[in-house]
Amino acid sequence: MKEDFQSVPAVGEDDLALVTRVLAGDRGAFESLVRRHERRVFRVTMAVAGNREDAEEATQDAFIKVFRHLDQFRKESRFTTWLTSIAVNEALQVRRKRKDSVSFNETRGLDEQIVPHRFEPWREDPEKLFGKQEVRRLVESAIQALPPIYRETFVLRDVEEMSAEEAAEVLGIGVPALKSRLLRARLMLRESLAASFQQPPTLKTRIAHAATDMGTAVAMRLMRAVGK
Repeated sequence: MKEDFQSVPAVGEDDLALVTRVLAGDRGAFESLVRRHERRVFRVTMAVAGNREDAEEATQDAFIKVFRHLDQFRKESRFTTWLTSIAVNEALQVRRKRKDSVSFNETRGLDEQIVPHRFEPWREDPEKLFGKQEVRRLVESAIQALPPIYRETFVLRDVEEMSAEEAAEVLGIGVPALKSRLLRARLMLRESLAASFQQPPTLKTRIAHAATDMGTAVAMRLMRAVGK
């Protein structure tokens, strides 16, 4: 009876305590770690792999690797960062099996400036128009439509709320590169959702946009004329 009680994690027991128990031979503690983090790991592998089947495979492989190499975890760092790094690597391996780990679409646009084409303010409460489930579906679809390098960055920072330093460590890039990707991901996501969430443009807004477009066209003609 005492052993059964000890296999159940104490209320508020942190990851390091559970890791210690697993290394001491308590398999029940590892099950607790899995239950605590499986949703996070699946979201991360889904962001990297891009589809449910591959994400499920990568999630399973990640936890197997964690169990086999738990003695290599350095307790001075956060367990979630170490776990997420393994999850990302496993998802990348699954993605490489499909031979599209680094496609043209993934790297295209790294040096391009993303300029929003929609400027109207968003509706104050999109849920009143669509309902919570529909809003969630629209957002999840927009996230999945992002190129992988932006999708995984967005999920780590804005969904899992990892710090910039942690997310950069997981992805193996520098913090400036991570921040650049995150900005692009947010702009892409906003542009993607704009058609659904923005308020219809007013006549004043349409006139202002038309004037801006006309001024840009005139400026381009003048530049071409000077160039000649």
